[in-house]
Amino acid sequence: MAQTPIFKNSYFQQLPGFYTALAPTPLRGARLLYHSAELAGVLGLADELFDERHAALWCGEQLLPGMQPLAQVYSGHQFGAWAGQLGDGRGILLGEQQLADGRAMDWHLKGAGLTPYSRMGDGRAVLRSVVREFLASEALHYLGIGTTRALTIVTSDEPVWREKAEPGAMLLRVAPSHVRFGHFEHFYYRREAEKVRQLADYVIGRHWPQFAGLEERYPLWLTDVVERTARMIAQWQAVGFAHGVMNTDNMSILGITIDYGPFGFLDAYQPDYICNHTDHQGRYAFDNQPAVGLWNLHRLAQALSGLMSVSALEQALARYQPALMEAYGEEMRAKLGFTTRDRQDNDILTGLLGLMAREGSDYTQVFRLLSESEADNPRSPLRDEMKDLAGFDLWYQSYRRRLLQEGVDSDRRRQAMLAKNPNIILRNYLAQQAIDGAEQNDATFLASLHQALCRPFDDDPALNDFAAPPPEWGRHLEISCSS
Repeated sequence: MAQTPIFKNSYFQQLPGFYTALAPTPLRGARLLYHSAELAGVLGLADELFDERHAALWCGEQLLPGMQPLAQVYSGHQFGAWAGQLGDGRGILLGEQQLADGRAMDWHLKGAGLTPYSRMGDGRAVLRSVVREFLASEALHYLGIGTTRALTIVTSDEPVWREKAEPGAMLLRVAPSHVRFGHFEHFYYRREAEKVRQLADYVIGRHWPQFAGLEERYPLWLTDVVERTARMIAQWQAVGFAHGVMNTDNMSILGITIDYGPFGFLDAYQPDYICNHTDHQGRYAFDNQPAVGLWNLHRLAQALSGLMSVSALEQALARYQPALMEAYGEEMRAKLGFTTRDRQDNDILTGLLGLMAREGSDYTQVFRLLSESEADNPRSPLRDEMKDLAGFDLWYQSYRRRLLQEGVDSDRRRQAMLAKNPNIILRNYLAQQAIDGAEQNDATFLASLHQALCRPFDDDPALNDFAAPPPEWGRHLEISCSS
């Protein structure tokens, strides 16, 4: 007999007026296509819950005891402009699973049908977007970056119209919270200051209990949000991840990655890479993400301006750049194999990135090959991949001197670099192959790719096909917000 998880919904119980109570609308002919067995284990879910007898659990047709489904209301700035009321237009917060270790995890069902916040949408998701979010969130998790996680993919016989008819689908994702910057903006712009305070106290009580009840709780909390956001974006930059739609309604208050739309991992190193083909201004280009993060935090600070002084807001925001630079420096020194700090480190990094940008080198493969370099060997295996050999040799001399300066055992340094520089990332062409199979009700490639993404640092020859850079057909795939 399957063990039934225990649920409550503190958001439902403590925040009336912050949502609309609403049950999901099941898809016609829905069936479970795939699930993360590893995440199911983390959540303490029995294997039997994922067999055919329990399919209704994953498409919103059946609720578990304690679930109180709702659609959250929030607002936000989209592409730098105030967009007004948004909210869960196709998502339903089912409840909070109470884990054995005392933690609570939101279960949120995407593609769950119309809500009062759907605006002109149909409340549905298509299979390609569900597959992409499932794979991306799992990829970032195993790369060590905070993110929502995906548990199940449901497909169906119900068509959903975008540019054409596509299979309707649902994604069940889990996270400690789904509260975004836009939740606070919504009530700030509605001039409901008490609700801003009520939401802040709820979030602090649930996720920052060490600050609850303190007179200075709001500045302490905002400072931590600023630093968490800075660290997350530093990690994005280090692995070459572009979010694509960093609107304030897509920014988690916990500083974790949320809402995967037209994301992309860098193939060729292109600092101004734009993964969203509808981002004509390049607002969310890869190299602009750190600046956008700060801009979004300013919008959050404005929404919280009734809770603390201007100087407290400024002090919290002032932590962003130092936290970002500290985290990014730490990430990149580790990628380069440095165990100490040195004044020349930034020049060495920018020199390598400059070479990569000029040559269009594969971002992930360059650092992986660099991991195989040995300080006592004047020749690096990376040299064979470079076109400007004179430029590379000049750079490598300075890099090698820096390694010799540290005097770290080559094998120990190599192992540390291989554990930091992934062999496998979620490249768009791999995601597309998983989508193609899923749309034919075949999850074989999806499952193989997911398992490879769970082992991003492994050198297993069986994973070589997932580590390869894109073929010609996969180099210019365009991804939009359409889902």
